[in-house]
Formats: sequence, C-alpha cells, structure tokens
Amino acid sequence: MTKTLILLFHRDLRQSKANVALSAAAGGLPGVEAVDMQALYPDGIDMARDGEREAARLLAADRIVLQFPIQWYSTPALLKAWQDAVLTRMFYIAYETEGRRLEGTPLMLAATAGNTPDAYRLGGRNMFAMIDLLAPLRATAHRCGLRWSDPFILYEADKLSPEALGAAAGDYAATLERWIAGIPVSSFVAA
Repeated sequence: MTKTLILLFHRDLRQSKANVALSAAAGGLPGVEAVDMQALYPDGIDMARDGEREAARLLAADRIVLQFPIQWYSTPALLKAWQDAVLTRMFYIAYETEGRRLEGTPLMLAATAGNTPDAYRLGGRNMFAMIDLLAPLRATAHRCGLRWSDPFILYEADKLSPEALGAAAGDYAATLERWIAGIPVSSFVAA
C-alpha cells in the first residue's frame, strides 16, 4: 500500500474549521497519515534536535502533502522553519544519505485561503494569482527533485457553510485518492 504523508502546518487548529475538515477527510483514506506539526513542535523545530526524525518521516513516505493556510501571501512560520531545518539538513548536510533518497517523491500542496478565487488573480484584490504566490514552494520542490503536482486550493475557507465545507473536504479526499492512484489531477479549486 502506498504511504501518503500529510504534514499539516497551522498555528492553532482549534481556530480552523477548514483545515480540520480537510485533514479529517484525508486521514480517513487508507495509507494516509496526517501529522499536526504545530502540536508536534509547539516551541519550533530545530535541525539538530528534530532534523533526523523528520528526515526519516519523509523517507518513509511514498507521497508528501504540505497542508497549510495562506497567511499574508505566504506559508505559516513553522512551515518555513521546517524547510530550513529539515530540507537544509537533507539537501545540504546529508545529501547522499537523505536528500538523494527523497528525490523523485511526488509532492502536493493543499492550501486554504480566506478570500475568493477572483481575488487571487493577476490584477485582483491580492494582485497575484495563487500559483504565483506558491512559486517559492514550487522552486523548493524543483531544487529538491520532488515531483510537483497541481495544488488543491480551498478559497473562502473561513466563510463556508458546514455543508459547503463538508463537500470541499470530500473533494479533497477524492483528489487525494486520484493522486495516490497515479491519476493526474489538475489544479483543483474549491470555493
């Protein structure tokens, strides 16, 4: 069975109905493990203390999902700290034993955003298309040799009715099922 690892980066899941719903739907799929990184590292992540454990977690996975809310056009601070601690270790310090072994692993992003899809377009309220805001993560995937997959984006995440949120969570799980099965998924936008 394929092992899919979802690393969930949210500063406080108690404040996020959307990320809780998405991770619950995904976590119910066979072979999927969702990890609340903030709960695991409430005081931050450190390369010396945590890098080896996180590298082993990545190397044990067949597919990796980074799930997070877009915050001020970027990722949460813990995701950036994770990149600095774990990916720096794997690709600059322990490339032969860790980084090289991770290359080729498929990577998908699952992001939530508070505004409408129309706000995330060239010339929209937020000035840039969502894919442009995610460019640093795509560049990181490229640098690390990870196979980039189109992201799953949930817009208006904090404004959805319980029914709409349930439908979006179902769409996320279905998207992951297709991706895990090796069926190409195009950028999925749920609003």
